[in-house]
Amino acid sequence: MDRFSAPPEYPPRSALVQDCTGCGACCAAPDIHALAKPLGVACANLAADCRCQIYLTRPPVCRHYQPDWICGEVAFLPTLEARVTRFLEIYGLEH
Repeated sequence: MDRFSAPPEYPPRSALVQDCTGCGACCAAPDIHALAKPLGVACANLAADCRCQIYLTRPPVCRHYQPDWICGEVAFLPTLEARVTRFLEIYGLEH
């Protein structure tokens, strides 16, 4: 399965969103053990413009993250908080 194809229970995602959108959701929604970052809390290294402040030295878990259909599902939302909420909702997780 193409990682940008939404599962059958979700509407198809735009073919235009097949790369990192810089929305910050992946740096705020999941827990990142290597950075002691809890679920639903923005990484301490995430700047207000949703750019990573340790990009060149980020841990392997961040370095190897691959954008997927979730990016197209959350990137259009207007705030980081809304993107995180939707990301967690998709996976059935809560803050």
